[in-house]
Amino acid sequence: MAIERFRPAKEISKMFRMMDEMMQDFARWGFPSIAEREEYFIYPPIDVLEDEKELVIKAEVPGVEKENIKVLVDNNMLTISGEKRAEKAEEGKNFYSVERRFGSFKRVITLPSTIDPDNIKATYKDGVLTVVLPKKEEARAKEIKITTE
Repeated sequence: MAIERFRPAKEISKMFRMMDEMMQDFARWGFPSIAEREEYFIYPPIDVLEDEKELVIKAEVPGVEKENIKVLVDNNMLTISGEKRAEKAEEGKNFYSVERRFGSFKRVITLPSTIDPDNIKATYKDGVLTVVLPKKEEARAKEIKITTE
């Protein structure tokens, strides 16, 4: 086995050639559109807050009309689903860039068994869906008073 001298400039040049070939491949084949990839789903980001009385889930769904959002609770699973519809191009106007995402979304959250499914409430305001999930009375922490003897 021959010993080869380390030449950093040669290695850097090799790396630049590989990157150049990769960019040429992208130019030749094009970047895949996000909308074309079937594995891509739109998940609304959520915040989960909890106190001794309830669990609160806030989901960001800007641009989605209330009528296009569905909240379902089944078997300790909360499902938030809906659809954000694309705007239709108006006659005489062209889109130069479209970066906003459109399409169906679905988010499934496993709930603890301490949630009271009969008293769940959902509200929608300013693009934020708030789902309030009260805890069952028996699941709430209870303070025990100490007596003196």
